Amino acid sequence: MNRILIVEDEERIASFVEKGLRANGFTTTVVPDGDAAFDYAVTGGFDLIVLDIGLPGKDGFTVLRQLREARISVPVIILTARDSVRDTVAGLEGGADDWMTKPFRFEELLARVRLRLRTAARAPEVTVLRNGELSLDLRTRRARSGERTVDLTAREFVLLELFLRHPGQVLSREQILSHVWGYDFDPGSNIVDVYVRSLRKKLGASRVETVRGMGYRLPE
Repeated sequence: MNRILIVEDEERIASFVEKGLRANGFTTTVVPDGDAAFDYAVTGGFDLIVLDIGLPGKDGFTVLRQLREARISVPVIILTARDSVRDTVAGLEGGADDWMTKPFRFEELLARVRLRLRTAARAPEVTVLRNGELSLDLRTRRARSGERTVDLTAREFVLLELFLRHPGQVLSREQILSHVWGYDFDPGSNIVDVYVRSLRKKLGASRVETVRGMGYRLPE
């Protein structure tokens, strides 16, 4: 079941899109601002993003640019009231996969969502993530540090995969919690720190850096 992130600050439109996508078998999450959109998107938990441009906090152009700079390749469909050629070109050249203007017909949005998901599905699947001498085989679920095989628990595996998919990027504790444990986990828990320490013991202390006051990062 495909997971779609809807980024829309107009509650009526967000509800309309969400209900339509859910009725057609998609799992949806709605966020109303650009900051939350980026935080959710970088978890890697979505197959497609429907993104408005005029948002509180970061606007849609900024969200899109930061996602592409972070090497997040999830398909993005811009859904906006802006209809100028200049804005459309800026969005598509900035990394959007499609552009739709409001008002819109849901049937057309649905067709474009399905098209982008099919296109993304044909892309070559990455089965081994690498960073220097560190590698993670997603099929065999084995990690290697140089010539050494490292045994990981299920949570450690997901955590390492998250770091390897976003090398050089600072991941906050909240982002890590949402991806590895889910948003229903206690945000006051120190479970992230515990698991990062465990990874360091198994992979080497320098593998995961602490960025004080912000979170953790896997050096590129």
